[in-house]
Amino acid sequence: MLKNIVYAIIVAFILPNTISAQTTAKIAPKREFRGIWVATVANIDWPSKPGLSIDQQKQELIALLDQHKKNGMNAIILQVRPAADAFYSKSREPWSQWLMGRQGLAPSPGYDPLEFAIKEAHSRGMELHAWFNPYRATMGGSSAVSSSHMTAKRPDMFFLYGGKKQFDPGLPEVREYIVEVILDVVKGYDIDGIHFDDYFYPYPISGQRINDALTFAKYPNGFTDIKDWRRNNVDMLIKMLDDSIHHYKKYVKFGISPFGIWKNSFEDAEGSKTSGLSNYAELFADSRKWVKEGWVDYINPQIYFSFTRKAAPFGTLVDWWSNNTFGRHLYIGQAAYLVNQKMEAAWRQPSQIPDQIRYLRENNRVQGSVFFSSKSFTTVARAVGDSLKNDLYKYPALPPQMPWLDDVVPNAPQDFKAEAANDGVHLQWAKPFMAEDGETASGYVIYRFDEGEKISVLNPKNILRVSFEDFTSFIDTTVDKGKRYNYLVTALDRLKNESEPSGPVGVETK
Repeated sequence: MLKNIVYAIIVAFILPNTISAQTTAKIAPKREFRGIWVATVANIDWPSKPGLSIDQQKQELIALLDQHKKNGMNAIILQVRPAADAFYSKSREPWSQWLMGRQGLAPSPGYDPLEFAIKEAHSRGMELHAWFNPYRATMGGSSAVSSSHMTAKRPDMFFLYGGKKQFDPGLPEVREYIVEVILDVVKGYDIDGIHFDDYFYPYPISGQRINDALTFAKYPNGFTDIKDWRRNNVDMLIKMLDDSIHHYKKYVKFGISPFGIWKNSFEDAEGSKTSGLSNYAELFADSRKWVKEGWVDYINPQIYFSFTRKAAPFGTLVDWWSNNTFGRHLYIGQAAYLVNQKMEAAWRQPSQIPDQIRYLRENNRVQGSVFFSSKSFTTVARAVGDSLKNDLYKYPALPPQMPWLDDVVPNAPQDFKAEAANDGVHLQWAKPFMAEDGETASGYVIYRFDEGEKISVLNPKNILRVSFEDFTSFIDTTVDKGKRYNYLVTALDRLKNESEPSGPVGVETK
């Protein structure tokens, strides 16, 4: 970290006045993933309750996005398929019960929650990752499913565990169906990523048994150990999705957020020095393998532990995962919902999460964070939000680059102009010429500098606006009268590679 900062200072001193946008990739926090999970299951985060009017749903989502934008976030992980249902219209599955109050009940014609969320996120310079629960089909209890739900149409594709119906991962038709469901969204929506959380095979419940022996007997795939067979079933789905998503849209990121422990070192010498439930043994999810094989673009382990948690210290797990990224991105899942909780004294320390973020930034193999969950920032974690807004995330950040998906830099915007008017400074430019890969621009970054200030795109404090839209004009209404400013604009492609800047253009305000 210190070396990066020193390098940045040296580069800024030696190079000419305007510095390449690409040299900033490793310099925190100009590039950092800052995500927030927005859970729809049981109306945890949004909408606040089922059956709200469309206007109420939109207003709630806009308020939520505005809050997280102010706190410095640049990615929304929106749960669009909580239980084999949908928060989007282009779906082969029924509308979610948590949207309008009954599964299968459609909202007003013309309203698509996912489409609306994407547009609003992109206009704020935030990515939208569509979060799917691949195997969960019901939440148990008295929740009624519609006649078009897969549990009603194909009951043979599920087993019951802990009172909940779950797709049987060992069935080939289940894997094919889940891939089709996800590709509906990849093909039909302008999303930035596909995201899974930690629910694969169910978390163990005492006295419960997974009823998949018949499936194992029918489709053994060369395995004699049912545990290895289960892990392979999940592996096959992950590999199929990696291939399928990137076949249709190379720029759509695929990421998974597993439980924080892959294996404990007492189970495997390559595991972490921890002693808790593990993905590998209890959930039949070989999370490290997915990264090692390059089947995911990012891994987002849920390290919902404090620094002093004896069985699984935060720092121990961050260090372990950072040594097992195999060149892919590592974003750390952080537990905003545990702030001020009584379960452990460490969580009542206001510095717990801020110190965790500082710890991540000291490790150049960690590219950011995702917080669970949105609602926490209006309840127990309000102070954390203030720390982000006023300190740690004070300046904007671009998502980190993924060169294995796209390393072609877009061309710079053309014909950049700035003109002072009574209502502010009017900025205008033309789209860049097409780059080698056929892309022009999917977004822009506008930088502003006071007169006499060093003109460089290295420092995120000079970022005036980030948008993941292809607009080519902007009015800066935040200027002081009678002052002189310099402006730059850069182009972003779909994977947030940044062009050389156009400008600088100077203007004196009226």
